[in-house]
Amino acid sequence: MIKKRTTSDKFLLLIKGFAMGAVNKVPGVSGGIIALVCGFYVELIYSIQKINLISFKLLFSGRWKSFYNYINAEFLIYLFGGSIISFFSMSLLLDYLLINYSNYLWSSFFGMVLASIYFIFPLVRKWRLNTCIFYIIGTLIGLSISLSDPINGNDNLYFVFFCGVISVSGMTLPGLSGSFLLLLLGNYELLLVESVNAFYLSIKELIVGDFEFLNNKERVRLIQIMIVFVFGSITGLVFFVNVLDFLLKKYYSITISVIIGFISGSIICLWPWRILSDNKIKFYFPSEINKETILMLICITLGAGFVYVLEKNGREIKI
Repeated sequence: MIKKRTTSDKFLLLIKGFAMGAVNKVPGVSGGIIALVCGFYVELIYSIQKINLISFKLLFSGRWKSFYNYINAEFLIYLFGGSIISFFSMSLLLDYLLINYSNYLWSSFFGMVLASIYFIFPLVRKWRLNTCIFYIIGTLIGLSISLSDPINGNDNLYFVFFCGVISVSGMTLPGLSGSFLLLLLGNYELLLVESVNAFYLSIKELIVGDFEFLNNKERVRLIQIMIVFVFGSITGLVFFVNVLDFLLKKYYSITISVIIGFISGSIICLWPWRILSDNKIKFYFPSEINKETILMLICITLGAGFVYVLEKNGREIKI
Protein backbone atom coordinates (compact mmCIF):
# COMPACT_ATOMS: atom_id res chain seq x y z
CA MET A 1 0.00 0.00 0.00
CA ILE A 2 1.29 3.47 -0.91
CA LYS A 3 1.76 5.95 1.89
CA LYS A 4 -0.40 9.08 1.65
CA ARG A 5 1.82 12.05 0.88
CA THR A 6 1.85 15.42 2.58
CA THR A 7 2.53 18.70 0.75
CA SER A 8 6.22 18.53 1.73
CA ASP A 9 6.39 14.94 0.42
CA LYS A 10 4.99 16.08 -2.92
CA PHE A 11 7.46 18.95 -3.13
CA LEU A 12 10.36 16.59 -2.38
CA LEU A 13 9.12 14.19 -5.05
CA LEU A 14 9.00 17.07 -7.55
CA ILE A 15 12.60 17.99 -6.66
CA LYS A 16 13.72 14.37 -7.02
CA GLY A 17 12.00 14.17 -10.39
CA PHE A 18 13.81 17.37 -11.37
CA ALA A 19 17.14 15.80 -10.35
CA MET A 20 16.34 12.59 -12.21
CA GLY A 21 15.47 14.45 -15.40
CA ALA A 22 18.59 16.63 -15.21
CA VAL A 23 21.11 13.82 -14.71
CA ASN A 24 19.45 11.71 -17.43
CA LYS A 25 20.74 14.22 -19.96
CA VAL A 26 24.40 13.86 -18.97
CA PRO A 27 26.31 11.02 -20.71
CA GLY A 28 27.48 8.50 -18.12
CA VAL A 29 24.89 9.34 -15.46
CA SER A 30 21.70 7.31 -15.04
CA GLY A 31 18.57 8.98 -13.72
CA GLY A 32 17.59 5.61 -12.30
CA ILE A 33 20.37 6.02 -9.71
CA ILE A 34 18.42 8.93 -8.20
CA ALA A 35 15.34 6.70 -7.94
CA LEU A 36 17.34 3.88 -6.35
CA VAL A 37 19.15 6.07 -3.81
CA CYS A 38 16.04 8.06 -2.90
CA GLY A 39 14.02 4.93 -2.19
CA PHE A 40 11.32 5.21 -4.88
CA TYR A 41 12.81 2.90 -7.53
CA VAL A 42 10.52 -0.05 -6.73
CA GLU A 43 7.49 2.28 -6.60
CA LEU A 44 8.50 3.74 -9.97
CA ILE A 45 8.65 0.29 -11.59
CA TYR A 46 5.42 -0.78 -9.87
CA SER A 47 3.51 2.37 -10.92
CA ILE A 48 4.57 2.36 -14.60
CA GLN A 49 3.85 -1.37 -14.81
CA LYS A 50 0.27 -0.55 -13.80
CA ILE A 51 -0.23 1.35 -17.07
CA ASN A 52 -1.71 -1.69 -18.81
CA LEU A 53 -4.95 -3.02 -20.32
CA ILE A 54 -6.71 -2.92 -16.97
CA SER A 55 -5.87 0.76 -16.46
CA PHE A 56 -7.07 1.61 -19.99
CA LYS A 57 -10.36 -0.19 -19.35
CA LEU A 58 -10.82 1.92 -16.20
CA LEU A 59 -9.94 5.07 -18.14
CA PHE A 60 -12.24 4.51 -21.13
CA SER A 61 -15.13 3.34 -18.94
CA GLY A 62 -15.07 6.69 -17.13
CA ARG A 63 -13.90 5.32 -13.79
CA TRP A 64 -11.45 8.22 -13.34
CA LYS A 65 -10.81 7.83 -9.61
CA SER A 66 -10.19 4.10 -9.90
CA PHE A 67 -7.81 4.75 -12.81
CA TYR A 68 -6.02 7.50 -10.84
CA ASN A 69 -5.51 5.25 -7.82
CA TYR A 70 -4.70 2.11 -9.81
CA ILE A 71 -1.70 3.64 -11.63
CA ASN A 72 -0.54 5.62 -8.56
CA ALA A 73 -1.06 8.78 -10.64
CA GLU A 74 -0.15 11.24 -7.89
CA PHE A 75 3.34 9.76 -7.67
CA LEU A 76 3.81 9.72 -11.46
CA ILE A 77 2.51 13.26 -11.97
CA TYR A 78 4.89 14.85 -9.46
CA LEU A 79 7.88 12.71 -10.43
CA PHE A 80 7.58 13.05 -14.21
CA GLY A 81 6.42 16.65 -13.87
CA GLY A 82 9.74 17.48 -12.21
CA SER A 83 11.64 15.40 -14.80
CA ILE A 84 10.00 17.13 -17.78
CA ILE A 85 10.56 20.60 -16.32
CA SER A 86 14.25 19.89 -15.67
CA PHE A 87 14.83 18.12 -19.00
CA PHE A 88 13.92 21.24 -20.95
CA SER A 89 14.93 23.98 -18.49
CA MET A 90 18.34 22.41 -17.73
CA SER A 91 19.15 21.58 -21.35
CA LEU A 92 20.86 24.86 -22.26
CA LEU A 93 22.55 25.18 -18.84
CA LEU A 94 24.05 21.67 -18.94
CA ASP A 95 25.26 22.23 -22.51
CA TYR A 96 26.98 25.43 -21.35
CA LEU A 97 28.60 23.72 -18.36
CA LEU A 98 29.76 20.76 -20.46
CA ILE A 99 31.47 23.13 -22.88
CA ASN A 100 32.96 25.65 -20.42
CA TYR A 101 33.32 23.85 -17.08
CA SER A 102 33.30 20.19 -18.05
CA ASN A 103 35.89 19.01 -15.49
CA TYR A 104 33.93 20.50 -12.60
CA LEU A 105 30.64 19.07 -13.90
CA TRP A 106 32.16 15.61 -14.35
CA SER A 107 33.62 15.87 -10.84
CA SER A 108 30.18 16.59 -9.37
CA PHE A 109 28.59 13.66 -11.15
CA PHE A 110 31.50 11.37 -10.26
CA GLY A 111 30.91 12.22 -6.60
CA MET A 112 27.19 11.57 -7.00
CA VAL A 113 27.65 8.12 -8.52
CA LEU A 114 30.43 7.18 -6.06
CA ALA A 115 28.15 8.01 -3.13
CA SER A 116 25.25 6.22 -4.82
CA ILE A 117 27.22 2.97 -4.94
CA TYR A 118 27.89 3.26 -1.20
CA PHE A 119 24.20 3.77 -0.39
CA ILE A 120 22.73 1.09 -2.66
CA PHE A 121 25.07 -1.80 -1.76
CA PRO A 122 22.94 -2.62 1.33
CA LEU A 123 19.88 -3.04 -0.92
CA VAL A 124 21.09 -6.58 -1.63
CA ARG A 125 19.55 -8.34 1.36
CA LYS A 126 22.29 -10.94 1.63
CA TRP A 127 25.44 -11.25 -0.45
CA ARG A 128 25.91 -14.86 -1.55
CA LEU A 129 28.01 -16.53 -4.23
CA ASN A 130 25.31 -16.07 -6.90
CA THR A 131 24.78 -12.35 -6.14
CA CYS A 132 28.56 -11.78 -6.21
CA ILE A 133 28.81 -13.55 -9.59
CA PHE A 134 25.99 -11.46 -11.05
CA TYR A 135 27.57 -8.30 -9.59
CA ILE A 136 30.79 -9.14 -11.48
CA ILE A 137 28.78 -9.82 -14.67
CA GLY A 138 27.01 -6.45 -14.31
CA THR A 139 30.36 -4.71 -13.72
CA LEU A 140 31.91 -6.26 -16.84
CA ILE A 141 28.89 -5.24 -18.95
CA GLY A 142 29.10 -1.69 -17.56
CA LEU A 143 32.84 -1.54 -18.32
CA SER A 144 32.42 -2.86 -21.86
CA ILE A 145 29.72 -0.28 -22.62
CA SER A 146 31.78 2.55 -21.07
CA LEU A 147 34.86 1.69 -23.13
CA SER A 148 33.02 1.18 -26.44
CA ASP A 149 33.62 3.49 -29.42
CA PRO A 150 30.69 5.51 -30.83
CA ILE A 151 29.16 4.61 -34.19
CA ASN A 152 27.91 7.05 -36.80
CA GLY A 153 24.34 8.13 -36.05
CA ASN A 154 21.64 9.17 -38.49
CA ASP A 155 18.23 10.84 -38.52
CA ASN A 156 16.29 7.95 -40.05
CA LEU A 157 13.01 7.89 -38.12
CA TYR A 158 13.14 4.11 -37.54
CA PHE A 159 16.61 4.50 -36.05
CA VAL A 160 15.40 7.48 -34.00
CA PHE A 161 12.56 5.32 -32.63
CA PHE A 162 15.09 2.61 -31.72
CA CYS A 163 17.22 5.25 -29.96
CA GLY A 164 14.16 6.25 -27.94
CA VAL A 165 13.63 2.64 -26.83
CA ILE A 166 17.29 2.35 -25.77
CA SER A 167 17.57 5.79 -24.14
CA VAL A 168 14.88 5.12 -21.52
CA SER A 169 17.04 2.34 -20.03
CA GLY A 170 18.76 5.02 -17.94
CA MET A 171 15.55 5.54 -15.99
CA THR A 172 14.69 1.87 -15.54
CA LEU A 173 18.20 0.39 -15.28
CA PRO A 174 20.39 2.41 -12.89
CA GLY A 175 23.99 2.36 -14.10
CA LEU A 176 23.11 2.17 -17.79
CA SER A 177 23.08 5.78 -18.87
CA GLY A 178 20.54 6.36 -21.63
CA SER A 179 22.31 9.52 -22.78
CA PHE A 180 25.67 7.70 -22.90
CA LEU A 181 24.09 4.92 -25.00
CA LEU A 182 22.80 7.64 -27.36
CA LEU A 183 26.38 8.93 -27.52
CA LEU A 184 27.55 5.44 -28.56
CA LEU A 185 24.74 5.30 -31.14
CA GLY A 186 25.95 8.63 -32.54
CA ASN A 187 22.67 10.49 -31.94
CA TYR A 188 23.24 12.28 -28.62
CA GLU A 189 23.70 15.71 -30.20
CA LEU A 190 20.68 15.30 -32.50
CA LEU A 191 18.22 13.90 -29.93
CA LEU A 192 19.21 15.49 -26.62
CA VAL A 193 20.56 18.85 -27.78
CA GLU A 194 19.34 19.96 -31.21
CA SER A 195 15.81 18.52 -31.15
CA VAL A 196 15.22 19.37 -27.47
CA ASN A 197 16.35 22.97 -27.96
CA ALA A 198 14.27 23.27 -31.17
CA PHE A 199 11.19 21.95 -29.36
CA TYR A 200 11.79 24.27 -26.39
CA LEU A 201 12.19 27.35 -28.61
CA SER A 202 9.09 26.41 -30.61
CA ILE A 203 6.98 26.13 -27.45
CA LYS A 204 8.20 29.56 -26.34
CA GLU A 205 7.21 31.05 -29.71
CA LEU A 206 3.82 29.32 -29.62
CA ILE A 207 3.07 30.85 -26.22
CA VAL A 208 3.48 34.37 -27.62
CA GLY A 209 1.50 33.49 -30.77
CA ASP A 210 4.47 33.31 -33.14
CA PHE A 211 3.96 30.52 -35.73
CA GLU A 212 6.81 31.56 -38.01
CA PHE A 213 8.85 28.46 -37.07
CA LEU A 214 6.39 26.32 -39.08
CA ASN A 215 8.01 27.75 -42.23
CA ASN A 216 11.44 26.65 -41.00
CA LYS A 217 11.98 23.20 -42.57
CA GLU A 218 14.91 22.36 -40.29
CA ARG A 219 12.94 23.26 -37.16
CA VAL A 220 9.95 21.19 -38.30
CA ARG A 221 12.27 18.25 -39.06
CA LEU A 222 13.77 18.41 -35.57
CA ILE A 223 10.31 18.57 -33.96
CA GLN A 224 9.26 15.51 -36.00
CA ILE A 225 12.40 13.70 -34.80
CA MET A 226 11.60 14.71 -31.21
CA ILE A 227 8.05 13.30 -31.43
CA VAL A 228 9.26 9.95 -32.84
CA PHE A 229 11.97 9.81 -30.16
CA VAL A 230 9.37 10.38 -27.43
CA PHE A 231 7.14 7.56 -28.77
CA GLY A 232 10.17 5.28 -28.86
CA SER A 233 10.98 6.20 -25.26
CA ILE A 234 7.42 5.41 -24.13
CA THR A 235 7.58 2.03 -25.90
CA GLY A 236 10.92 1.24 -24.27
CA LEU A 237 9.67 2.34 -20.87
CA VAL A 238 6.69 -0.04 -21.00
CA PHE A 239 8.89 -2.92 -22.18
CA PHE A 240 11.74 -2.49 -19.67
CA VAL A 241 9.41 -1.84 -16.75
CA ASN A 242 7.44 -5.05 -17.30
CA VAL A 243 10.65 -7.08 -17.57
CA LEU A 244 12.06 -5.47 -14.42
CA ASP A 245 8.81 -5.91 -12.52
CA PHE A 246 9.04 -9.65 -13.16
CA LEU A 247 12.75 -9.83 -12.26
CA LEU A 248 12.38 -7.81 -9.04
CA LYS A 249 9.53 -10.03 -7.87
CA LYS A 250 11.28 -13.33 -8.73
CA TYR A 251 14.98 -12.52 -8.36
CA TYR A 252 15.22 -9.34 -6.29
CA SER A 253 18.75 -9.66 -4.86
CA ILE A 254 20.25 -10.94 -8.13
CA THR A 255 18.61 -8.11 -10.12
CA ILE A 256 19.83 -5.46 -7.67
CA SER A 257 23.35 -6.96 -7.65
CA VAL A 258 23.48 -6.75 -11.47
CA ILE A 259 22.28 -3.12 -11.32
CA ILE A 260 24.98 -2.26 -8.75
CA GLY A 261 27.47 -3.92 -11.12
CA PHE A 262 26.25 -1.74 -14.00
CA ILE A 263 26.83 1.35 -11.87
CA SER A 264 30.27 0.21 -10.67
CA GLY A 265 31.41 -0.62 -14.19
CA SER A 266 30.11 2.57 -15.77
CA ILE A 267 31.67 4.96 -13.25
CA ILE A 268 34.90 4.93 -15.26
CA CYS A 269 33.29 7.08 -17.97
CA LEU A 270 32.66 9.79 -15.33
CA TRP A 271 36.31 10.04 -14.22
CA PRO A 272 36.79 13.84 -14.19
CA TRP A 273 40.51 14.06 -14.98
CA ARG A 274 40.36 13.77 -18.75
CA ILE A 275 41.62 15.40 -21.93
CA LEU A 276 40.37 15.25 -25.50
CA SER A 277 43.09 14.08 -27.88
CA ASP A 278 42.56 13.10 -31.53
CA ASN A 279 38.79 13.14 -30.92
CA LYS A 280 39.23 10.55 -28.17
CA ILE A 281 38.91 11.02 -24.43
CA LYS A 282 42.02 10.08 -22.47
CA PHE A 283 41.87 9.71 -18.69
CA TYR A 284 44.74 10.52 -16.34
CA PHE A 285 45.47 10.77 -12.62
CA PRO A 286 46.41 14.23 -11.23
CA SER A 287 50.15 14.42 -10.56
CA GLU A 288 50.05 17.59 -8.47
CA ILE A 289 47.74 19.49 -6.16
CA ASN A 290 46.81 22.78 -7.81
CA LYS A 291 43.82 25.11 -7.81
CA GLU A 292 41.92 23.10 -10.43
CA THR A 293 42.50 19.80 -8.62
CA ILE A 294 41.28 21.28 -5.32
CA LEU A 295 38.15 22.70 -6.98
CA MET A 296 37.45 19.34 -8.64
CA LEU A 297 37.80 17.55 -5.29
CA ILE A 298 35.38 20.08 -3.78
CA CYS A 299 32.91 19.36 -6.62
CA ILE A 300 33.24 15.61 -5.97
CA THR A 301 32.46 16.24 -2.31
CA LEU A 302 29.47 18.44 -3.19
CA GLY A 303 28.14 15.77 -5.57
CA ALA A 304 28.43 13.11 -2.87
CA GLY A 305 26.79 15.47 -0.36
CA PHE A 306 23.88 16.06 -2.73
CA VAL A 307 23.25 12.30 -2.92
CA TYR A 308 23.51 12.05 0.88
CA VAL A 309 20.75 14.67 1.27
CA LEU A 310 18.57 12.92 -1.30
CA GLU A 311 19.11 9.54 0.36
CA LYS A 312 18.32 10.91 3.82
CA ASN A 313 15.06 12.45 2.65
CA GLY A 314 14.28 9.50 0.40
CA ARG A 315 13.77 7.25 3.42
CA GLU A 316 10.51 9.07 4.11
CA ILE A 317 8.90 8.17 0.78
CA LYS A 318 8.94 4.43 0.16
CA ILE A 319 6.45 1.85 -0.95
